[in-house]
Amino acid sequence: MAEDINKPAGDAPKTVVALRYDMDRDRAPLILATGRGAVADEILRIADDNQIPLYEDPELAKLLAKLEMDTEIPPELYTLVAEVLFFVYKLDRMAKKREAVVRRLKEEEKDKRRP
Repeated sequence: MAEDINKPAGDAPKTVVALRYDMDRDRAPLILATGRGAVADEILRIADDNQIPLYEDPELAKLLAKLEMDTEIPPELYTLVAEVLFFVYKLDRMAKKREAVVRRLKEEEKDKRRP
């Protein structure tokens, strides 16, 4: 998940952090990538290409960007990162509901066409 596409004041480059959390293999979310400026833009492009949701929190992004890549977030940040994970979970649920509705509508349309 890409974390933060903050809009900086003035010319300060934005900070972007990409997280991964796989409940089956990770004890805590991991820092996948961090970047500012052009690197941040590339992380955002990759996230967009892969339909990874973005969550804006400039202060959290700055805190997370201080951590080493491929490390777990520290327990002190669990609550803040939990908000990000909840946001992604809600988006995922909404997408699944939308897909179910579309499938049902397609089925109904097929049924109408049958003699």
